[in-house]
Amino acid sequence: MGGLRIGVVGCGNISMTYLRNASLFPGLELRACADVSAEAAERRGGEYGIRASGVDELLAAADIDLVLNLTVPNAHFDVSMAALRAGKHVFTEKPLAVTAAEGRKLVEEARRRNLAIGSAPDTFLGAAGRLARRLMDEGAIGRVTAGTAFMMTRGMEHWHPNPQFYYQPGGGPVLDMGPYYLTMLVNLLGPARQVMAMASTGAGERLITAPGPNQGTSFAVGTPTTIMALVEFAAGAIVTVGMSWDVFRHSNQPIELHGGAGSLRLPDPDTFGGGIAISRGGEAWKEIATGGMAYGAINWPYGAPDRANYRMLGVADLARGLAAGREPRASGELALHVLEIMEGMLEAGRTGRPVLIGEGSQPPALSEDDAVALQAG
Repeated sequence: MGGLRIGVVGCGNISMTYLRNASLFPGLELRACADVSAEAAERRGGEYGIRASGVDELLAAADIDLVLNLTVPNAHFDVSMAALRAGKHVFTEKPLAVTAAEGRKLVEEARRRNLAIGSAPDTFLGAAGRLARRLMDEGAIGRVTAGTAFMMTRGMEHWHPNPQFYYQPGGGPVLDMGPYYLTMLVNLLGPARQVMAMASTGAGERLITAPGPNQGTSFAVGTPTTIMALVEFAAGAIVTVGMSWDVFRHSNQPIELHGGAGSLRLPDPDTFGGGIAISRGGEAWKEIATGGMAYGAINWPYGAPDRANYRMLGVADLARGLAAGREPRASGELALHVLEIMEGMLEAGRTGRPVLIGEGSQPPALSEDDAVALQAG
């Protein structure tokens, strides 16, 4: 049996990461790419030696098993649903959809058709996420009572030439960056139960300073740019989650968890590697490097690497799951639960009332042997 044959829909910046990383996983075969811009599809196809096609043509192609949906968030639902209805498995960039109702429809459609659906982020399967999960499962810090998770920057307009869509409904710091942090938290703590939040908008307009045709122009902001939330997990932990594009500089750690036997500190969950730090019983922090573990080595950006980026790991795990008859770890169900948390944060921020979260489950841990086997084929 050959590898999982993949067609990519969406040929923007993120597609380069996935297309390059596909060669790391022998169980994956890139076949075609498509985009609303034929020029973009031709360019990516030429760069990576795959055929360029129209979107409808790719969805109908007999030699495509899985559609890798790398479109903008507002197109995720339509492209993923069309792929499922065409009989294709799906792996989509985050978020699964821009509303939980849409995400639920995708999960139900995949289940009805006996197809696999997975979603980014798969960063929790990287070296740092796996090590943190093992420490948690071993009880290294005991039962977690409290924690913090902070993503705070000045936003996108300083580096992205077309940042407008990030600041409209379906975007914002919660839906754009929240999946990394909340997926990692669910991986470590299990499903969430309820959320409370407050939200604000730092500025009604944003000035684009990134080089490009829109430099020097302004656009209106249509979604909150700062959300401060309390997320209660079913196992009892209460985590403060701060998501903001209104911050110049801060000193908060990306994720810290505090339990009855110690504390655990995690690196940026938007990367696959980075060091873990643990304090047992109040002792000084002990740093644990992950660069020697699978998917922990610095490898990105390609020209001058400064971080670990192994996007496609979740797709490789999905392919292995299909062969073994199990659900992918970066599953649609996990992404749906995270989407419900994020939607709850936004709703609580709007109304000032707590929001209960639907049932979810903790993804199975990825063992070191299984992680290595995915790359070895």
